[in-house]
Amino acid sequence: MLRILTDLFDSLKASQAPVGTPDREHTLQLVTAVLLIEVARADGQIDDSERDAVIEALRSRFSLTGQELDELFELARHKSEHAHDLHSFTALINEQLDEPERIHVFELLWTVAYANGKADAHEAHLLRRLADLLHIRHGDAIGAKLRAERG
Repeated sequence: MLRILTDLFDSLKASQAPVGTPDREHTLQLVTAVLLIEVARADGQIDDSERDAVIEALRSRFSLTGQELDELFELARHKSEHAHDLHSFTALINEQLDEPERIHVFELLWTVAYANGKADAHEAHLLRRLADLLHIRHGDAIGAKLRAERG
């Protein structure tokens, strides 16, 4: 699966595959995982609680086995470490998800930020940027943050 996801991400454009195909689903899984890891890495490291939160967020969003989740996490971590910008990831999410689904993903991002007890300034700043990139209205962004904070 790791190789498949890598190949898909490197070669697949969101408009090349029809909605609902496995290729688009794998791409969506990877870009979502990268954003989750970006939030976890925002404070300079990924601790165990953040790693667990990323895995749980992916499990709640996608139907993947434990091994698939571990492989997706490692691939996304690698992509995150070598990413030059966030726009390429958020653009794919914007193309494939409607507004309520984007808000749900944004809430998952906040869940990762709160995984170790509280969101630090770096995580909060990144999430404000991601809200803009995901075209999430301010009120919806605050609602997602509050739902994630309440756990």
